[in-house]
Amino acid sequence: MRYFIAAAQFITILPLGKAETFDPPKMIPYFPVVGILLGILVALFDHVASSLWSIPVASMLDVIFLAILTGAFHIDGLGDSADGLLGKRSKEKTLAIMKDSRLGTMGLVAILCGLSMKWAGISDLDAGRSLLLVIVPAYARGSMLFGIRFFDYGRSGGGTGLDFFKEELKLSAFWGLIIPVVLSGWLGWQAIWLNLIFAVVTAVIIWYYHRRLGSITGDMLGAMTEILESAMFLLVSIGSVTW
Repeated sequence: MRYFIAAAQFITILPLGKAETFDPPKMIPYFPVVGILLGILVALFDHVASSLWSIPVASMLDVIFLAILTGAFHIDGLGDSADGLLGKRSKEKTLAIMKDSRLGTMGLVAILCGLSMKWAGISDLDAGRSLLLVIVPAYARGSMLFGIRFFDYGRSGGGTGLDFFKEELKLSAFWGLIIPVVLSGWLGWQAIWLNLIFAVVTAVIIWYYHRRLGSITGDMLGAMTEILESAMFLLVSIGSVTW
C-alpha cells in the first residue's frame, strides 16, 4: 500500500497521507492503478456534472477536473517536450530547451491541441462512457512503463525522472496494466478497438522518441501520458455511437 500511496503522491495532488518511503522502482507498477483511482474520481464527477449541464459542458469540466487532480503534471511535460522535440535541433539543444521552465509557442499549441482532443473525445462518448472515463487514465499512465522499459534516461546530469531508471524494469512490473485490460472486456467488441489504439499509439510514440533522441526524460514520459489519454478518448469515440 505504501508504494501505491507514494506513486499517487508523485503523479497527483490527492491527499493520501504520507508515504513511508520513496522507492521509484517499486512505485512504477502502481502508475496504472493510480490511473484507475483518477478515472473513478473523474467518472463520479462526470455523473454529477452531466446531471447539471449538457454533455459538452460536463466533458469540459471533466478535462479541467483531471488536470487539477494531477496538478497539470503531465501537461507540463507535454508543453516542455513539444518545445524541445518539434524542430530540427541537436540532442543537446533539445534537452536544454525542455529543461527551460518557460513555455514556448509549440508547447502552448501542443497543450491546447491535446486538451481540445481530450474534450472532443469525451464529449462524443456514449456507450460505456463511465467505464471509459475510468480505464483510459489507467492506460495512459501505464504507457510510462513502456517508456521506462525501452529507453535509457536522457540527461547525463540527472533530473526528476532519473531515479526511475536506476534499475531495469522487469516485465512483471506491468501487472498493473492487466486491470484496465480486464475491465475493458465489459465494453464488448469495443475493447478490441480500445486496446488496438493503445498498442498502436504507444508504439508510434516509442518509435518517434527512438528516432528523435534515442532516450527519454521525465517530460517525455509526461507527454506520452497526455498524448495517449487524448488520443484514446478521441479515437475510441469513433465507435462509441455504433457499437
